[in-house]
Amino acid sequence: MSLFSYEGFAILTLCMLALDLYQTRGNSVTIKKAAVWSLFWVALALLFNLVIYFYWPLMAPASDYTNSQAATAFLTGYLLEKSLSVDNLFVFALIFSQFSVPQAIRPRVLMLGVVGALILRGIMIALGAALLAEFHWILYLFALFLLYTGYKLWKEADEEDEDFSNMRPVRLVKRYFRVSDQYHGHKMLIKDNIGWLVTPLMVVVVVIALTDVMFALDSIPAIFAVTQEPFLVLTANVFALLGLRSLYFVLEGMLARFCYLRIALAFILSFIGIKMLIMETPWAIPTSVSLLVIAISITSAIVASLWKTRQQNNQPA
Repeated sequence: MSLFSYEGFAILTLCMLALDLYQTRGNSVTIKKAAVWSLFWVALALLFNLVIYFYWPLMAPASDYTNSQAATAFLTGYLLEKSLSVDNLFVFALIFSQFSVPQAIRPRVLMLGVVGALILRGIMIALGAALLAEFHWILYLFALFLLYTGYKLWKEADEEDEDFSNMRPVRLVKRYFRVSDQYHGHKMLIKDNIGWLVTPLMVVVVVIALTDVMFALDSIPAIFAVTQEPFLVLTANVFALLGLRSLYFVLEGMLARFCYLRIALAFILSFIGIKMLIMETPWAIPTSVSLLVIAISITSAIVASLWKTRQQNNQPA
């Protein structure tokens, strides 16, 4: 077993998760500390990209990709998944606000969300790769789904945020279980003189799990448009998710300022859907062009958002 095998990468992922958990011990995450760790996870992903560039034949001996093609595909997939993961942060912030999650337990909730996302995406990548190998036409279903998702996200950009506290699974939990009024640290179950109670943390974890499913349904078809190499799809997803917790604490107070980000993500998903539809035609879009389009779209959205909100904040009351 080596680092370049699925087993070796699984061990590396567990080590990175343990490191991520260790650096947030004590339930205290400052913006400075989160920023340093966010840069660390990005640097680690770029370092892994170099490893792919130099050692790709060892990672996938049967692949038709050259070292350069594999490195470009990983970087494009990583940037795509990282961009989509920022939308996760909007939802996490909304969940924390609606359920009044104490600041001290947010790192643990985010870790559960990341672990859940990693497991779900691993399963969906395996299923997606198997389906594509057997039924190539599923690519076109993925493309249509991405175009629909892009349109839906575009429409939702100007709509009010979803009320997660009124989701059917939440109502079912509250219907069949007694739910305590207060959080009790990291406990999901507590016991009183009558019996067991579910804490609000359990309800939040249920909501986070459901959002993990929804985000996986968007992100996995999208990255299969960039590359159908399962190892690249998996590793790009892992590195994109690993820095999500630290990035949340960096951007927690700024998320409301990214007013154009969802529009950019809607455009990117639509672009990727079109790329998937025409990938086997003379008009196929190269991966390097996709990388450039994603980078420019996200950068433009962030800069424009910060400029617009800066202008609004400078206006006299």
